[in-house]
Order: sequence, then C-alpha cells, then structure tokens
Amino acid sequence: MESATSRRVPVLPDLLRFGLLASLFLLALVGWAVTDDRMQGMDAGPGTDLGTLGFYVTAWVVMMAAMMFPSIWPMVVMYQRVQRGRAEQGREAPLGATTLFVSGYLITWTAAGLVGYAVFETARSVSIDAFSWDRGGPYLAGGIIVAAAAYQLTPLKDVCLRKCRSPLMFILTSWQPGRLGALRMGIEHGAWCVGCCWALMAALFALGVMSVGWMVFIAGLIALEKLLPWRALANYSVAVLLLVLGLAVAITPERVPGLTLPDSPQAMGAMQGMDGDSMGGGAKKMYDESMPAKGMDSGGTKAKGP
Repeated sequence: MESATSRRVPVLPDLLRFGLLASLFLLALVGWAVTDDRMQGMDAGPGTDLGTLGFYVTAWVVMMAAMMFPSIWPMVVMYQRVQRGRAEQGREAPLGATTLFVSGYLITWTAAGLVGYAVFETARSVSIDAFSWDRGGPYLAGGIIVAAAAYQLTPLKDVCLRKCRSPLMFILTSWQPGRLGALRMGIEHGAWCVGCCWALMAALFALGVMSVGWMVFIAGLIALEKLLPWRALANYSVAVLLLVLGLAVAITPERVPGLTLPDSPQAMGAMQGMDGDSMGGGAKKMYDESMPAKGMDSGGTKAKGP
C-alpha cells in the first residue's frame, strides 16, 4: 500500500533532492568535526563524567545531529516531497516547514538527553561501591549492553522501528498542517526514534559517552537497522553484535578493542587533562576523588601499602 501511494507523491527535482541530502550530510559532517574537537582527550571509559549541564546539552545536540542526520534522510526527503505535492495542488505548504520538522526532531532528542543526564547523575550520586570498576563495574556496563541487545527483540522496538522505516505512512497518519504542525510532526517522529534507539544510547553511556569511536559504532548500528532493506535481518544482526560486545565488556573488558578502562593510566590522564572551564570542573573533581579510591598516586602508578 505504501509503495502504491508513494508513486502518487511528486518526485523531487534532482537539484532540490541533492541540496536537501547535501544539507543533512554537511550538518552531520560538521557535527562530527565539532564533536571530535570537543571530546578530544575526554574518553575515560564507562562512567565518564558528563560535565556541567550546559556543556552536556550543547555537546549532546551536536552529537545527535552527527549521529542521526545520516539515518533520517528518507523521512526528511519524503516530508519535503509531500510538501511539494501540496504546493503544486495549491494547498498550504509554508516555507521553512522542513527545517522546523528537523528542529522538532532535535527537540525530542534533547529532552531524551536531559533524561539520560538526570539518570546518570542520580546513579553517580548514590556512589554504590559494588558498582565501582574494580568490583562490579564491568558487569554493570556489560549488563546494560546486553539489555540493549534484548530490547532489539521486543515488540515495542519493532513498532518504533517500523515507524522510523516507513516515512510515507508516518507522514500520512501523523500529518499536521502549517509551521507549528511541522514542528509537532518532527517532535512526534523524534519520539518514535527515541523509542527505537534509547537502548542503543544507553549502551553508548555504558561504553563511554565521550568516545568518538563508540559514537561512530552506535551511529553505524542505527543506520544499519534503519536503512538496510532487510529489517528483520538488520535488527537481529544488531542484537547479536550488542550481545557479543556486552558479554565481552562484562567478562574480558581489557580485550575489547577501543574500550578505555576507567582504572587505566589512559583514563586517568583523560580525566586529569580535561579543561576545567569547558567541563565546569566536574571531570577534574571526579578525577581528584577517584585517585585515593583507586589507590593511585599522582603519577598514575599504584600506591604502595604501609
């Protein structure tokens, strides 16, 4: 049904389609460049301090543009096609509606990021010793990733993924006219996307949210499940990859390529070298407090006992 209906939606001229795709991918590229610059040297592995709320929010919005824009282009292109069809029929198709649609999408992901920040900071404030890295930390991080793998197979994930993979059906069933309607539709689409990808983002927190390498990995999984034509195969493949990764983090974290161990000299150097101005001193405070707890002296070597 969607295929037959899509043939009645005007095809965008090549120049307009290219411009739209180029804009999305250019914004994503800029997002990756800014993220790489801001996150350089900040990866301290699982449990990395998120810094002040202001730093986190700005970094999160740029991250979402970098990670998500390459995956939402089919939805954005279809929205623009429908808007063009309405314009050709003399119906309301306000200028800037597509921009507002994408803005609404980012608003939803910003709200989701704030929830993630609140959960992360609340968990950190509890300071449960059993979850420190030298105790149950690897099991906690690995368990979160395994839980993300399990979520891939749930009915809720399937419903949300279908919404994200069916641009025309979403637009036809959720259409709202005008600029405000475009913003609301973007917010709604963002909500379905959060429902689809929140567990993958939780896995990113478990791996190290300041790691550009792990951001690329999670963004790749998101693109895989949203863009490949074989939905079930893509979804199960992502689940298997997450399962293997989660077990590896829990059992042999030191053998996971690209994973920064929180008790390693590399992580300690990252925490010590973070700019107190950009992070609001939060990362430096975490570093200072972690030194005696981990039995490390200021040089990053293990302190000798009495």
